[in-house]
Amino acid sequence: MDQPATPTVLLSDPMLAPFEAALRAEGWRIARAWELAEAERGRVRAIVHAGDILLPTEALERLPDLGLIACVGAGYDGVDVPWCRARGIEVTNAAGLNAADVADHAIGLMLAGWRNILAGDRMIREGRWRENHRRSASASLTGRRFGVVGLGPIGEASARRAAAFDLEVAWWGPRPKPAAPWPRMAGLIELAAWSDILLVASRANAENRGMISREVIEAVGPAGMIVNVARGSLVDEDALITALRDGRLGHAGLDVFAEEPTAAERWRDVPNLVMTPHSGSTTREILPRLAERVMENLRLFFAGRPVATPVSSEA
Repeated sequence: MDQPATPTVLLSDPMLAPFEAALRAEGWRIARAWELAEAERGRVRAIVHAGDILLPTEALERLPDLGLIACVGAGYDGVDVPWCRARGIEVTNAAGLNAADVADHAIGLMLAGWRNILAGDRMIREGRWRENHRRSASASLTGRRFGVVGLGPIGEASARRAAAFDLEVAWWGPRPKPAAPWPRMAGLIELAAWSDILLVASRANAENRGMISREVIEAVGPAGMIVNVARGSLVDEDALITALRDGRLGHAGLDVFAEEPTAAERWRDVPNLVMTPHSGSTTREILPRLAERVMENLRLFFAGRPVATPVSSEA
């Protein structure tokens, strides 16, 4: 098929509509997946995609000229990378750009949950503060053990911040990293049993869905805490909720959920829990940088040059 003189970029989700102005400034055509006409499918050369949203291969098969999927942010778990590579479709992301902001958020969730900061805030606002509450002490954080599941850019940035809080750090991931300054535990269960705070920072894929299982949760235990800033699919959410209610897990801090937006009713009576609406990487400073990385990869692709940040074929 002859390619049109002006390439067409498909936005895969309405949340990506803010990209329209930048795409128009480059002179590219814009197509929207939620209103894509059959006649437009053959003109789509690239997709701008929110990487955690499922992008079905059946839909991609209907785009015969597709050559690039540019994911916004680091995640690309909604994209079947091997399938794309086998068909000559490049996949890019923005790995590492938001690591510092997500790591800050992870530490914030840890502090808020471990020291019962939100519970104290509610106590004051609801007029329940009595003098004897000062004697209801929370546990000290200094000297605790901080376990990291997945020592990628976010995991490493979080570990460095935890070390600055005088926490002892260890980690586990599927691949050794000899240059890492912290010890790698033999396995996930061993790391969970060792940890006072277990941070989930792994890249999600089909193989590690539900990896933070009931067994892992119970290994962290009634005095421990789990913080998840990766993907909701990594945690057995039902098991987590039950463990918090039963006291088999001490605390949890969640920025990501199995279904997003998550239903308020699901969490209404779950104790010792701090939640945020998948906002760990959403800062005023990082959003323009993420957008520019997407635009950079699009420009390079349309110029026939190697993209800047290709995703590994090991999805």
